Amino acid sequence: QVQLVESGGGSVQAGGSLRLSCAASGRTFSNYTMGWFRQAPGKERELVAAITWSGGYTHYANAMKGRLTISGDNAKKTVYLQMNNLKPEDTAVYYCAARIAPTVTYYSGSWDYWGQGTQVTVSS
Repeated sequence: QVQLVESGGGSVQAGGSLRLSCAASGRTFSNYTMGWFRQAPGKERELVAAITWSGGYTHYANAMKGRLTISGDNAKKTVYLQMNNLKPEDTAVYYCAARIAPTVTYYSGSWDYWGQGTQVTVSS
């Protein structure tokens, strides 16, 4: 089992920044992928960024491309998501997820572990 705990959410004004953290514990694998999803009220959960733990390959979805940086600290088993120039439409619950495979998929059903989510609210 892998446990994921997110932190760093909060309320900011449009144009502001936040850094989310996801700490992994339990059994972890070197060949898995970490991702950040978000889900706004009434909308489906969508992938915004992902990183492969072994190769450091990063992927960004178009929705927030250019405003995100995903990174990982192997020693701390922690993944970060730096979000800049936030917009009101970025308001959502952000979830950390882990997939025991070295590939990225947008399909949320193919991710194996999930955190509890952290709320991000952007006001205009």
